[in-house]
Amino acid sequence: MSNDELTHVVTRERDEVAIAAGELISGLIFRPWGTVSPSLYETGRMVTLAPWLTGHTARVQYLLDAQQLDGGWGQVEGYRLVPTLSATEAILSALTGGEPGVDGEALAAAAVRGLRLLFAWLNEDPAPALPDMPAIELIVPSLVDLINVRLDSLGEATGALPGMPRGRLRIPSGCDDRQLEMIRSRIRSGSDVPEKLLHALEVAGDAAAGAPAVRPTSIGTVGGSPAAAAAWLGERGRLDPADPVRRHLEAVVMRHGGPVPVGFPITAFERSWVLSVLARARVPFEVPPEMLADLRAMIGPTGAPAGPGLPSDADTTSVALYALALLGSPCDPGVLAAFETGTHYCTWPGEQGFSVSVNAHVLDAFGQYVACRPREMARYRPAIRKLSALLRDHQAADGSWTDRWHASPFYATLCCALALNEFGGEQSADAVRAAVRWVLDGQREDGSWGWWEGTAEETAYALHILLMTEARADARSRDAAARGYRYLLEADLADALPLWHDKDLYLPVAIVRAAVLAAFQLVRRQLVVSDPYAHL
Repeated sequence: MSNDELTHVVTRERDEVAIAAGELISGLIFRPWGTVSPSLYETGRMVTLAPWLTGHTARVQYLLDAQQLDGGWGQVEGYRLVPTLSATEAILSALTGGEPGVDGEALAAAAVRGLRLLFAWLNEDPAPALPDMPAIELIVPSLVDLINVRLDSLGEATGALPGMPRGRLRIPSGCDDRQLEMIRSRIRSGSDVPEKLLHALEVAGDAAAGAPAVRPTSIGTVGGSPAAAAAWLGERGRLDPADPVRRHLEAVVMRHGGPVPVGFPITAFERSWVLSVLARARVPFEVPPEMLADLRAMIGPTGAPAGPGLPSDADTTSVALYALALLGSPCDPGVLAAFETGTHYCTWPGEQGFSVSVNAHVLDAFGQYVACRPREMARYRPAIRKLSALLRDHQAADGSWTDRWHASPFYATLCCALALNEFGGEQSADAVRAAVRWVLDGQREDGSWGWWEGTAEETAYALHILLMTEARADARSRDAAARGYRYLLEADLADALPLWHDKDLYLPVAIVRAAVLAAFQLVRRQLVVSDPYAHL
């Protein structure tokens, strides 16, 4: 496509961004629980925990269809271990249960392939390095234990599964089953459970069923996780179809015809990110007043949770506050003080780890609130300066950032570069320029950007960095953005990779769609139209 042809496309289609954004916003109202990709890990747990639930055979088939040639499941590197453990255990469960409607030989072959790979990873080769994902130090030993129990039940003679490796799986370093047993003992005793642990309640095994300290939400969620809800229900789910938790699970499995997402609902998370991404890029759209009112109401005294059943977190809270301020409805961000540790802002109290994207979003929330309420500058200036310095200190030598909530450094670099560009002051200019250089150096031959391969999501993030900082005036940045735009025009979001961290990788569909629409708007505004709103 020539530059003249590109200009024609940009001009002709610029209004289509506003139309698509309006449809996206309408979808948030029509599907208030959110739109999330199915999870290999979570679907595997549902096969084992809830064979009585609608769509069981479809879940088993989903796992069979998703198995890769080497016997594993999931993306790349250490991200494959958790889904491979979960899917292998689930298929062993279905196999021993005599799954109707599924070829038993196919189940046996899939189980053997999965076991062979797991034995190679955990017992022979150095185990894959584990990514920093929620509860992974508990999930891995719990799944290894479940698989070993099934292997023990098969006994020494393995004629039923020809080619199955002998022995037991080993727990990789970095995971400790002693901590897992302590948690199980605490749940059995009826003691209160930390709210953040509920999201992975299934690791508690039999202790999770009917745990008295666990209280489902009014809509039937437990920890914002289908697997956690199924683990808490136990056999009551089979015996009582009218139970509110079971009814919730029945509604969830309808979304994908059987498979389930890893976290659901994600109402506040999805709305906050979509609205803030579109508004930051100045995409023209109308927000229903009730959506803004709902978002304000989701921010309680302890902050906002991503969805019902999850604890309040600084990430959702800060992005919600930032979105509200951008949209002319600023709320005092003082509630974020609950997440301040003295050195940084944690995702939730007691978090084991540190997130640059969370702290970048807190900086956004403070900075945008002060932009709306200049008289509050004295109150928030120290925090803004401290957060800016913190982000600069965590920048890698190559100009990028990495984060515990996303597999790609393009997401973390986007969060930090834009926050510093807007609110970090002159002393952050070098950090932003370094981020831009890193982006420019990372563009692929086809015009895309991506950590493992070129993706529409990561390409959109790169365009945001190039066109929402001072780099937009640079000829090299503009040329790179035009090449990225050409790639996005041909990209198919239906093939998008899951890149977001939870118990395994997932794709928040509407949020990624918003990022791509925002990239389109930025290109059309910056490269062609001097004042895209002159006609409004």
